[in-house]
Amino acid sequence: MDVNSLVQTAAIYAFPVLFAMTLHEAAHGYVARHFGDMTAHAERRISVNPLRHVELLGTVIVPLLILYFSSFKFVFGWAKPVPVNYSALREPRRVSMGFVAAAGPAANLVMLLCWAIVLRFWPVGAIGAMAEAGVVANLVIMVFNLLPILPLDGGRILLSLLPKRPAMHYARFEQWSSHLLTAVVLFAVFDGMANDGKLMAKSFAPLGNLAHLLVRTIVYG
Repeated sequence: MDVNSLVQTAAIYAFPVLFAMTLHEAAHGYVARHFGDMTAHAERRISVNPLRHVELLGTVIVPLLILYFSSFKFVFGWAKPVPVNYSALREPRRVSMGFVAAAGPAANLVMLLCWAIVLRFWPVGAIGAMAEAGVVANLVIMVFNLLPILPLDGGRILLSLLPKRPAMHYARFEQWSSHLLTAVVLFAVFDGMANDGKLMAKSFAPLGNLAHLLVRTIVYG
């Protein structure tokens, strides 16, 4: 485990990842305000200042620990979720909720395309490395958040699309799925410390392969 490699990797990914998480969360707040909920606006979370969205544990400590103990094979983290008062959204409330949930992944898709343009024209050097990190980071954040598991964005989108009765039953699983996500985080830390992150890296290998394929396609056409 090379500390210099950790510092170099963190330096390359720091700006793209922070920018990806910042605009993801700010997009949720912006769309929520558009549909009538002023909670994020009142708490000054509709901002491109990453410090308003950073959570010390999930944005800094856990990612660095997992990255270090997994020998740079895997990383996992999260930003401070933007507060949304769904009862304050305009009717039809479930449609508004779907748009609010979709705003975050949509912001990541836009950023991915922007980083892809940069990577296409500057594929080498520090800019190329940062652009590649931006493509990978936004792809991973977008795909992970689109998983149909509450309280992730994909779960909220699915909840907004389901008929009323199935939606009510599906919403009851949120308390259990939240525990599941917590267990994944704890397992990722444990796997990194005890097994060099091999199990988590293997689990997320298909997504990693997709990211590398996307990067190769952008660079080489």
